[in-house]
Amino acid sequence: MTTRPHEFQAIGTNWTITSSPGLTTVSLARLQRTVEEFDLAYSRFRPDSDVSRFARTGGSHEFPDSAAVLLAFYRELYDITGGRVSPLVGRALEHLGYDADYSLERRPGQVSVPRWEDVLTVQGSLLTAGEPVLLDLGAAGKGYLVDLLAGELTESGYDEYLIDASGDIAHVGPMLCRVGLEHPGAAGQVIGVANLCNASLCGSAVNRRTWGAGLHHVIDPATGEPTTEVLATWVVADRTMVADGLATALFFTDPSVLSRHFEFSYVRMLATGGVEYSKNFDGELFT
Repeated sequence: MTTRPHEFQAIGTNWTITSSPGLTTVSLARLQRTVEEFDLAYSRFRPDSDVSRFARTGGSHEFPDSAAVLLAFYRELYDITGGRVSPLVGRALEHLGYDADYSLERRPGQVSVPRWEDVLTVQGSLLTAGEPVLLDLGAAGKGYLVDLLAGELTESGYDEYLIDASGDIAHVGPMLCRVGLEHPGAAGQVIGVANLCNASLCGSAVNRRTWGAGLHHVIDPATGEPTTEVLATWVVADRTMVADGLATALFFTDPSVLSRHFEFSYVRMLATGGVEYSKNFDGELFT
């Protein structure tokens, strides 16, 4: 691909889309509309979003049709991981300072993460909560948005493109793409390279969204606190949503458990400094 990349900001992060041929004005408008609709539905940082209204009122709320796919995947991960991947960590993140105002200051005391079966019912895109709950869909939401944009590009006739949402990547085309795996403790350095072709790669790391000693965005619902045992994960899968969700699940769950339900390859860097990887990982590791 030799066309100029299209760069933009969406859902609080940097995006780059490179395609051959280059994006047309019509294609850009379609992509921007999809991004805006997604943000308006699922952002917990916008007071006018569906997520924010649901958090204020509880009861029943009809989300966009896309919620059916996203929440069904979350429920699958929730069950497989014994509740360790949950969309109900929003209040815990707020309590730790990662709130709509970006206060970045931990509040006194502790907040527990409610169990899905105690507070939330999902029927397709209709969500019902017995009490107001704040959803945080960051564990798989960005990957899902990448998939939605990829679907728009494919429907528009593009058969060669790369979508990079700050490390959540979808690649389509004949040319192999080599992606560096950033060291979570040394900016600008990589621990290896993944070979990507007609697949998606997602990474998650404790250094990506951090705002204080031991404070980062990967929350363990069992404690309501940031996780400590894993520093970074990378997953390659057919869909970006799946790669994104599994990258979070690997912070809490043994890869062998996840491999019973999904086809993927992975690299995982532990807090001890050790690195684990699957036998089917296509790439190189330098550590």
